[in-house]
Formats: sequence, structure tokens, C-alpha cells
Amino acid sequence: MFPKIFSEIALGPHRLKNRVVFGAHTANMSDNGLPGDQHIAYYVERALGGAAMIVVEPMPVHPATVLTRGNFRAGDDAVIPAFRRLTDAVRQHGTVVLQQLYHVGSHGDSDLSYHPHWSPSGGPSYHDSDGSHAMTEGEIEETIEAFVSAALRCRAAGFDGVEVWAAYGGLVDQFWTPFYNRREDGWGGTLENRMRFSREILARIRRRCGPDFIVGLTVSDEPGCPTALTRDQLAEIVARLDGDGLIDYVTCGSGGYFDYGSLMPTFLYPERLGAELSARLKAVVSHALVIAESHIRTPENAEITLGEGAADLVSIVRGQIADPHLVNKARAGRPEDVRGCLSCNQMCWGRRSRDYWISCLINPSVGREAEWGGDRLRPAERPKTVLVVGGGPAGLEVARVAAERGHRVVLAEASDRLGGAFRLAGEQPRRAQILDLIRWYETQLGKHGVEVRLNTYVEGADVAAFGADAVILATGSLPPETGFQKALPDRPTLPGLEKGKVFSAESVMAREARPGSRVVLLDETGGWKGCGTAWKLAEQGHEVLFVTPDPLVGKELQRTSADVPLRRTLKRLGVRFFTETSVESWHGTSAVLVSHLTGATQTVEADGLVMASTNTAVNWLALELAAEGIDFVEIGDGVAPRQAPYAFYEGRVAGMRL
Repeated sequence: MFPKIFSEIALGPHRLKNRVVFGAHTANMSDNGLPGDQHIAYYVERALGGAAMIVVEPMPVHPATVLTRGNFRAGDDAVIPAFRRLTDAVRQHGTVVLQQLYHVGSHGDSDLSYHPHWSPSGGPSYHDSDGSHAMTEGEIEETIEAFVSAALRCRAAGFDGVEVWAAYGGLVDQFWTPFYNRREDGWGGTLENRMRFSREILARIRRRCGPDFIVGLTVSDEPGCPTALTRDQLAEIVARLDGDGLIDYVTCGSGGYFDYGSLMPTFLYPERLGAELSARLKAVVSHALVIAESHIRTPENAEITLGEGAADLVSIVRGQIADPHLVNKARAGRPEDVRGCLSCNQMCWGRRSRDYWISCLINPSVGREAEWGGDRLRPAERPKTVLVVGGGPAGLEVARVAAERGHRVVLAEASDRLGGAFRLAGEQPRRAQILDLIRWYETQLGKHGVEVRLNTYVEGADVAAFGADAVILATGSLPPETGFQKALPDRPTLPGLEKGKVFSAESVMAREARPGSRVVLLDETGGWKGCGTAWKLAEQGHEVLFVTPDPLVGKELQRTSADVPLRRTLKRLGVRFFTETSVESWHGTSAVLVSHLTGATQTVEADGLVMASTNTAVNWLALELAAEGIDFVEIGDGVAPRQAPYAFYEGRVAGMRL
């Protein structure tokens, strides 16, 4: 089914069993700066799942480049025995394993490193508000040797090679780039001088780690950014390094500190984003293999990229976070069983951006592999009859897990389709991956014999009559009907609510509301509920006035790097922003807005008011069953309205406990 993916290829002294790489990314799981059980189990699960090569989380090579609390210890031999546990465990599954080495240059984090940022010429950081220190020649030599020493530790720890990080505006490509490198000595000026830093690193690693040690390079591009290297300039650099035999492969990503949104692209970006750069570099190398990375989510994406000759290998990172067994499922001819990444960044990059260890919105086993025994389910010791009430994310996951473990499951859903409010999110622009996920659940429920009863409204008497061994309530939540705004806590209801034409974001997405041609949209959530609904309305031709008490539109989307491209899109569609503002009152044909900064009010004409606010739990069935003494487990928004990852998590846990 995927002949290109499952053809072998040589890399250095190794023969890769397929063309899929689990590329480097910060999982942020270190234990006191060392890889522990959590970190090791995370990678072992992807090796078990079929990845041919794994590039382990980047190792900071020097104290100046510590960037997260979960970074490994820089310059400490204590990492060697700890990583030996990881490499031994991964290699048992026939997987080649490397480690990425990095230095962020001017873009450090003083809060974590307590060290000046080092850079070629002392420019400003684009990670924080600090400036950087222009490196002396002695410090350049110190840093080169730090890269080499880190590579030697990798070799001693059993890694098959290293990948030198020259992407996203890090130190190596800062030396390449005239914007960053304004030196007038032998490390700046001409291209040959600007390449000297990378040449020295790669050549010394080659010489001191031996000919059988793989040396890779990772690069990225930022098309349209006037200060970044162009693809042609990158191609010339890579061609020179390849011509001198300094690299065995090059990985091609996208984005950087100037185009941050495409560094870890969400669904706002096209898929296979790294394939154009990989195709450009593949045309100029004669020895090195080329790996396409960035928004290659699925086996189909991978097969297309390889089939058109744009790369020799593909790096699927978030796709193998969401489903660590993606490769083996594709090999078995079961791509429909692959749990597809949503490109949402909410729990991977989103948690990393807040300096937590990463997880996944749709796969709560991520980061818990050591605790849960991987992303695999143990058969139930005593199969039970299980009644699940509610077919949203929590209900779908508990039904899938319980049935896969061997329980007989009946899923009752009050509406005519599965997915709950999560399905409405999938109706927002470019979010159809959510609908794909719901179809995945329908497929899995069918394969495992779940009896799905749609249009089935369940009351307490129905539960009692059913006589299940276990009852799981996943009844979800609904938008409030009071017009209450968190930013105006002294007002329990919205003045003027009785005048009508006030709608929830959910009713708009469900096509139950007709808000008129000119719409005020009040967003108190800062996420996709309000932002995606505004996008949908604007795309349909409505004039949208976006009101938020937050200082910017999409405040909660900052952690996913989706906020800037989202605001760009809304502005392109003509949406007007009113930040640090709430709706003081509604008058049926107009809204009075109040500024939280000055207290000043202004009246805007509108045909309707749409509110995106915190929901309320639908828990009346839980209260009824509790009063009748019927045992049940309550999960998801019916317990407390929250975002989707916690519903999937509670569904998984409830299913594993049955």
C-alpha cells in the first residue's frame, strides 16, 4: 500500500528498515537533567511502533543555551549511563537512534540559564527582551569544542550519530546569516568565513567520533522574510558541506524566530510544508540523504513526498506523537486505524511553550507511557456490560477503550450524530481534521462491536432498567443562557438579554442561529470557540466586530503559535477588533461596549450578538442517579466544562479502570 515508505535505505553503516523518522523535538521530560523512565518509555513506544530512525530531543551543548526546565545537563558525563539505557532500549526494536545537538545563540532564556546569550555579533534575542554577547574567538573555540564533546558523549552513550541543529535561527545558522553575523574577522564577511563555524563543528565531530558515526544537519527556511537566508543560499551552503563529505543527511524544516507560526505549523498552514525546501536541497546534494520535515502528518503525506522525489526520508513527529504505532499500522495495510494528528499544537507545543512535558490532545498516553504501559491496552480480566451516556470526546474514548479491552459496550447519544460540541469545532474553517477524528472513532467503535444508539435520550429510570455492570456518564456541557461575562462579575445577567438576537457560538456553528449581517462577537475564552466562529462568520460574508476583555485576540492561542496567523486571517476578512473591552448592555439592534482601560463606552450597531463564554455542566442525570443510589462514573464536561484534552484523558482513564 505504501511502497515508497517501506523500501529500505542505507544511512552511513546502517540500513534503515523504512523511510520514516521520528524527528527531534523537545519533549521536556528530563528528570533533574537526565533521561528517566518517562523519557525513555516515550521513545521506546515510537520504536516499538515501527519508526526506522529516532532523533532524540536536542541536547544543549553549552550553559549559554539552556532553554527549558526539561533540558538535559550540558557538559556533564552523568548523561552517558542514563542515555545508554535509552539507546539500548530503542535499538532492541531495530531502530537507529541519534541525538540532536543545539545552541540557540542570541535567543536564550536567562531565567533558566543565568548565562549571557552568546551570538556572532551581539544582536537582540527574539525569544525574550535581552540582548546577547558578541562571542570572542576564544568563546567560539569553546563552543565548537562543546559541540564535539557533546557528540563524544553521545557516542559513549550508544547513539548511532548526532544531528547538528542549524535551523530556526540557532547559533550555527546565525553564523551563516549576514543579519546576525556582522563580524569582520575570519568568522564573518564572506560565505566561506561565515561557514567556518559549522565546518569546524562538523569536521571535528567526523574526525573524533569516527567514520561509522552518522553526522546529520537540520535546517529550515522562512520564505518572504528579508533577513533570513533564501532557499538558494541554503542550498549553496548545504551543497558545499555535502561536497566536502561533512554530512550524511540534512533535515528540512520550516519557520524560525521571524516566522514563528510555521516553525510548528498548525492546521492554518498547508500540509507537507517542508517538502519544497527538501526538494530544493535534494537537487544539490550528491552524498547526503534529505529528510523532509514539517507538517507531514500521515502515511499518505509521507508516500506522496517520497513518491514525487522531494526527499529520501520523511520525519513524522506530531503524527507519531498522536499515534506511536502509525508506521506499523501503515505497514499492515490499516491506515484507517491511524489516530490522525489534529495539527492543533495544544498539548505538544502548547505544553512545551509553558515549560511542561509534552502530551497530546487526542492521545493522553503521551508522556505517560511508563505509567500506563505504552499506548496499548490490557484485556479486561472480567468482561462487563458497560453503558456510556454521551457521545462527545469523553464518551467516545471510554467506549473505544472499554470495547477494545473486551467489554460489551452500549453508547447512548441524545443527538443524531456522534462528537458532541467537538463536532461543531470541526465545522470551523480548516478544522476538518476534527471530523476525520470523529470518523476514526466511528470506525474503531464498529470494529470493536460497540452498539451505538443515536437519538437516545437517557433518564434515570432508563439506566436502572438497563442493568449495566458499569455506567459511565459523559453528558457534556452547554452554553449558559444568562449572558454572564467573567470580566463583569457583578452582573449576573447581560442587560438587554430579553430583547433577543443573542446567540451562543455553539448555536451559530450548529446553524441553529441567524445572527444577521452585522455581528458583535464577544469572546471570553480566548481560544478557538470564539476565534473560529468569528472566522466562519466573516468567511460567510458577515461583518464581524470582535470584542474581548483580553489584551489581544486569541490570547489562549499564543501557546500554540496559532494566534498571529489567525489574527492575520481575521483582519484579511475585515474583522474589527475591540480588545480589553466588554459588552455593557444589549439593545436588540446595538451593543454598548465598555473599555476596561478607561471606562469609556461606545455604541455599535449590530443585528446580533454572539457570545463565546464558559459553558455549564449538564449533570442533572448524575444528580438523579446519585439520589437513587445507582453507581456511576462521571467524566468530561459533565463534571466541569473544560477543553477537549481533559475529556479524552478522563475517557481513557475510565476505560482502563473498568
